[in-house]
Amino acid sequence: MLASLLGTIVPSLGTILSLSNTQVGYLALSQGLGLAATSVVAGAFMDAKGKKAGIIIGLLASLIGLAILSHPASLGLSILAMVILGCGGSLVIVGSNAIASDVPDNRRAATINFLNIFAGLGGFATPFVAGNLLGADAVKSAYCGIVISALALAVAVFTPMPEKKQDHASGDEEKGNIFRSGLLYVLASIIFLYTACEFGIWNWFPKFLISTGIPTAKALNILSFGFASGLLIGRMVASKLLTKASPYYVTLTCCVLMGVITFGMLKAPSLAGGAPLVFLAGFVMAPIFPTTIAIVGRLFKKQAATAIGFAITCGFSGLVVSSPVIGWLSGTDAEGVGRGLLLLPAMSMIVVLILILFRSRLTAAHS
Repeated sequence: MLASLLGTIVPSLGTILSLSNTQVGYLALSQGLGLAATSVVAGAFMDAKGKKAGIIIGLLASLIGLAILSHPASLGLSILAMVILGCGGSLVIVGSNAIASDVPDNRRAATINFLNIFAGLGGFATPFVAGNLLGADAVKSAYCGIVISALALAVAVFTPMPEKKQDHASGDEEKGNIFRSGLLYVLASIIFLYTACEFGIWNWFPKFLISTGIPTAKALNILSFGFASGLLIGRMVASKLLTKASPYYVTLTCCVLMGVITFGMLKAPSLAGGAPLVFLAGFVMAPIFPTTIAIVGRLFKKQAATAIGFAITCGFSGLVVSSPVIGWLSGTDAEGVGRGLLLLPAMSMIVVLILILFRSRLTAAHS
């Protein structure tokens, strides 16, 4: 839900505060800084204190950020709200993925994909509710987020969660500090580039559609019924497929298709307006993040939360870098967003190159 919130409220927030494309980029940058900075310490904190504590603190931070965002008096306050939301979202994401990573090796990729079905569900519901029930209003969307986050906090407080897990080191972890493993940086770079692509769509694609003449409510519906529902259904399929198929080859195939389809979305906005390419983009992108996280969890079992936290930090760093760059490439021209979004297929092809270059090590690590 929090991932898709910025793209959902940007049109309304832009009107309220008279934001330019560059200023929208600052909002995305502030969210990314909160996400990335917190992820640096989130994993180590949860390895030491337990995952439940991290998730509860993250939900409390989300409530504070949404409360500030419900009164968008200035760009500065909105930036502060997005930083706090980023901090809270980071703790929740790292904690929930670390819990899912505790399952046996042969079920890890499928389980983390199943967990991320609910991320897709939040991504589907947020723009749908905002566009159809809340009039695409930023303030009403923030209040809705407060209610949902409060409910999630109550569930987290009263739900038993596993304590800090003791496990035996394995693989590269046996050789010493996990940060000495080159594979950790390879996997983190994949997550960096993938997250930059996904958040680029969440944060900028509705604005791209609006620039082509599509009404705001319809653009949010395309994000919901197209991209978010594609992520949701794609992860449902992946949670079954990955019980049998190779995580490496599933990821490689999806990355190739991600590059082709995102390029097609930008060059054929009339088709994007009908949502089929947007849906396909979400569908093929769905397994990439959770499956890569599953590989990290398998390689670094003893310090899984720390390793996953580092990988997610690199992912959110992709958001920090990509959204301002997209805003800069878009310029002040309302129709320049499509030019800025060409960064997405370019980054997709870089991921493909990395996967091909390190095929032998990645397939051996997962065999």
